[in-house]
Amino acid sequence: MSKLGEVLNDPARKERVVDDCIEIIDREVADKGGLGGMAIKAGYKAVQGVKPGFVRKVVHDLLPEFADAVDPIYREAQDASRPIQAHFVKEKARVADALLAITDGKAARSQNRLVKGTYERLRGQAKSHVEAAVPRLGGLIEKHGS
Repeated sequence: MSKLGEVLNDPARKERVVDDCIEIIDREVADKGGLGGMAIKAGYKAVQGVKPGFVRKVVHDLLPEFADAVDPIYREAQDASRPIQAHFVKEKARVADALLAITDGKAARSQNRLVKGTYERLRGQAKSHVEAAVPRLGGLIEKHGS
């Protein structure tokens, strides 16, 4: 496990990290407007309805992989003594690509047709939405990873 993975998955803090991740997701979804935003909100609601606690479980289970995926970007910021959030924003395309590589693989292997179908419908817009969430994600990593 990466350095960032060890920090974010430390049992003493993991549930707080998961709570903050869910808050970011909720805020990002709420901020979406227009027809695209309606589709994202509907998709998120559908995924939340799969079963109680589904989103929390997914975030909890994916956190180690997400942390490992963005660890090189995290380390670059640390090595250069840059603020983590600012470095993540500067590297938002790389952050998005790293995270989406994980979710793409998980969606491809999913046995849940609702989750898989919702992901496939929204995937085309995903990179821009993940990039939009990078400032909040960088702030979360700065808060918990420092």
